Amino acid sequence: MSKVAIVTDSTAGFPETILEEYSMHAIPLQVIWGDTTYQDSIDIQPTEFYNKLETATVMPSTSQPSPAAFKKVYEELNEKGCEILSIHISSELSGTMASALQARDMLPNAKIEIIDSGTTSLALGLPTLLAAQAAKDGASLEECKQIALKAQSQAGIYFAVATLEFLHRGGRIGGASAFLGTMLNLKPILTVQDKRIEAVERVRSMSKAINRLIEIVEEQTNGSSKIHIGVIHANAPDEANKLLEKLRDRLSIKSDAFCMIGEVSPVIGTHTGPGTIGLAYCYE
Repeated sequence: MSKVAIVTDSTAGFPETILEEYSMHAIPLQVIWGDTTYQDSIDIQPTEFYNKLETATVMPSTSQPSPAAFKKVYEELNEKGCEILSIHISSELSGTMASALQARDMLPNAKIEIIDSGTTSLALGLPTLLAAQAAKDGASLEECKQIALKAQSQAGIYFAVATLEFLHRGGRIGGASAFLGTMLNLKPILTVQDKRIEAVERVRSMSKAINRLIEIVEEQTNGSSKIHIGVIHANAPDEANKLLEKLRDRLSIKSDAFCMIGEVSPVIGTHTGPGTIGLAYCYE
C-alpha cells in the first residue's frame, strides 16, 4: 500500500510542531504589502503581521498560491511514492482550490485527491488533522478522504471580530454585510456557511462574544461522544487562553481529542483584522 501524504494550506493555521508531527505539507498563500510579497506564516509571522498592521498606512492584500507551487510539492511527494490528499480553504474565499486543481492536471500519473473544505482556519485544520492521523496509522487514500469528508460535515467555526472594516475592504464580507454600520460597542459573531462568511448575531462586548461562542458550540455539539476543539486568535493570546479555560470547564473534552490554540494566519488576518477570536470544532 502506498503511503498517503496530506497537503493543506497556510490558512489552516497549524503550528510548525503539528505539521512536523503528522508529516503534513502546508502550501503558503501570499500577503502582498506595498512592493513586498510575503509567504503566509513563513516570511511573515502572525505577531509581526498584526503589530505592523496596527500602524500601517498602506493596507495589505492577499493572493492564492500559484499552480507551480502546488506542482512542486505534488511532484516531490509523488517521486517518494506517496499518494496525496490535498485539503484547502473554501473556493468561495480564495482561488487556492483552482491552483491545486491546475497542478493536479499537470501530473496525470500522480494519484491526487483534492477536497474543498468549504471553510478555513482550524475548521479546515481539524478535519485535515484527523485525516493526517489516519494516514500516519496506515490508512489508504480513500479511507483518509472519507474520514476528512465525514469530519468536514461535522465541523464548524464561529468567530467574533473587533470590526467589519477588514472584511468589507477585502471583499470577503458575504452575508456579514447585514451588520455593516453596527455600533462600535457591538461585536459581530460570524460563521462560515455554504463556503461563505455569514452573520450570526451581535453582542455588546468581546467578553460577551466569548461566552456566546462557547454557548453556540455547546449547542452545535450537544450529545457528541468526542469533540475536537481549536481556539483561534489574531494577536489576542490572553483572550484565547481564557476561552480555552472556559471551554475545558464547560465541555467534556476527552484526553485523546485534539484541543489546541492556533493563530489566525496573516492571509486570514488581512480580512478579519486584529483582535479576532474564534472557536472551531469537529465532533464525532
